[in-house]
Amino acid sequence: MPRKFFRKYLPSHASIRENRTIARFGSWLKHHNLWHLHRRSVAGGIAAGMFAGLIPGSNPVQFTAAALLAAAFRVNLPIAVIVTLYSNPFTIVPLYYLAFKLGQLALLESNGELPPLAFSLEGKGFSEWLPAALDWLTSVGKPLLVGLPLLALLLSAISYVMVRWAWRCYVVYAWRARRRRRLATGTPPQ
Repeated sequence: MPRKFFRKYLPSHASIRENRTIARFGSWLKHHNLWHLHRRSVAGGIAAGMFAGLIPGSNPVQFTAAALLAAAFRVNLPIAVIVTLYSNPFTIVPLYYLAFKLGQLALLESNGELPPLAFSLEGKGFSEWLPAALDWLTSVGKPLLVGLPLLALLLSAISYVMVRWAWRCYVVYAWRARRRRRLATGTPPQ
């Protein structure tokens, strides 16, 4: 994988160890896997970020959750935090809809689509709007509550496997290319 590209932007292990802010956390943030780029650490960091990205709340909540997951599982922390940005204002509606449908599937409900919110709130004052919005939220609550963790686990598992597989394919391709170059130049393989 493009390790050289990422190494330009990631801090060195020595600079991390010497940082005052990180020193307060003791050994929690000093583990080498939190900052190194290798197949297991990167794949785990992406999986942690995918899981934390679906935690309801703003970016600081998701960043903190990703950092805690990365520290707990000893996977790449910067990648885990950055990957949480996949859930943004453009993608959150499709992700939550997918989580809702997954929750319906898990609960064996076949109510069809999301209850329409816009039509039930149209032309109502705030005193009528708030109970209607709460009623709508409770109607989608249970499938969404079940679907969000399921989708987070599913996205984490798929991303972990895909990154490990892609990394392996890249390494095998690089080995074969290096071997072809050596054979073409007449250098004996090592």
